[in-house]
Amino acid sequence: MPEIRFSGKTDTGIRRLENEDVFVVFPELNLCALADGMGGAAAGELASGMFAEAVVETFSKARQRSERESMELVEQTYRVANERIVDHTRENPGHQGMGCTAELLAFFDQGYVLGHVGDSRTYLFRDGQLKRLTNDHSVVQLQIDQGLITPEGARTHPLRNVILRAVGTNEVLAVDLIRGRVLSGDLFLLCSDGLTDMVEDKVLHEVLAGDLRLPQKADKLVELANSAGGHDNVTVVLGEVVATQS
Repeated sequence: MPEIRFSGKTDTGIRRLENEDVFVVFPELNLCALADGMGGAAAGELASGMFAEAVVETFSKARQRSERESMELVEQTYRVANERIVDHTRENPGHQGMGCTAELLAFFDQGYVLGHVGDSRTYLFRDGQLKRLTNDHSVVQLQIDQGLITPEGARTHPLRNVILRAVGTNEVLAVDLIRGRVLSGDLFLLCSDGLTDMVEDKVLHEVLAGDLRLPQKADKLVELANSAGGHDNVTVVLGEVVATQS
């Protein structure tokens, strides 16, 4: 397993009364995750909590993992969380629409497996370059892909918060699985849309490229989101590859 240093922070933001975001940092298992709940304060918090519980339960007995095993565990986590949320909604009709977006990053040997659903995001900062690893499952991202609007226009689009895929909103869930190798010095950023709706990628780059320690970088990103208006809950998880296996 590579040696990974983690740091995470979540904040309610300026405008919201409740925090429906949840993050998981599991250093001994070389994984981290976050979920952004939807469906109202009570239901949204439940959904993101169910995803976090599924992460811990699924990976807690898998300390040494191959790439294939990591992929299977990521898929299993999303499947379990999706089933639990769907079942809860069926038994509690007042929570109709409950669900969450979710990122799950699991490291193995010399690589990583990333699961992605919704409009939370994962970035990789490597060799001074910031690359977004995920593609938003949202109406505005679809319009960007079709050339109908620009990324700049998407930031103020009236449908910018409409997502097309979430954990727990349908019985069948399609999960994006992204795989890659890791290098010493790689820095991964998982974040809810409370960060990326308020802070541009170029600013994310500046913070990640800076000399701050990992917890300070997480603090700075949350601070920037709130300084820009803090319209939503904001959650940041950082995973830095300190060393890889020889």
